[in-house]
Amino acid sequence: MRKIINFLGGFLVGGLTGAAVGLLLAPYGGAELQDRLRARLDGLMEEGRDAAAARQAELEAQLEAFKRGESLTIESTATQS
Repeated sequence: MRKIINFLGGFLVGGLTGAAVGLLLAPYGGAELQDRLRARLDGLMEEGRDAAAARQAELEAQLEAFKRGESLTIESTATQS
């Protein structure tokens, strides 16, 4: 039981310390940081929507070609490192 209490106490102290350091070392003030994060997230969401729309159009074109009986070449989008 003592180990659990010590662990939870350390977890709490570590969390508070991390939060304080994060606030002190943040590159921008609260409102400005929120605006920057929101703008970045909006940009990423838009990129995702554009990529999804492009992929959907590509798949629909492949489906139509398949329905017409044309031969298909399926390309892999995954990159290998």
